[in-house]
Amino acid sequence: MDKEAFKPDTRYTLAWRDETGRTRPLNLYVYRVYDKFMVARETSGAGLLRRIAYGDVERIVHEQPVAPGERFFVPGAVLDEKNWRDRAVMQLYASAPGRGK
Repeated sequence: MDKEAFKPDTRYTLAWRDETGRTRPLNLYVYRVYDKFMVARETSGAGLLRRIAYGDVERIVHEQPVAPGERFFVPGAVLDEKNWRDRAVMQLYASAPGRGK
């Protein structure tokens, strides 16, 4: 796969090769697309932010654009390319006073 196959603010279901080399299904929401990798949130499971190299994606099973009112938001500084060069996974917790958390 390459950069042109992915778009920001889109949900994907992928066949993905994990760190151990096994092919696994992965549901994700893509925040940013860079030249060598993309930053995305797992929408199933732990909800971690991940850096995913395009070479690790074997195929796209499903693609769905997300309407503006349903998009996930993360601070822009967290998504900057320089923050992801030495990191593969990030757990981000956010709360809001109006949500009761």
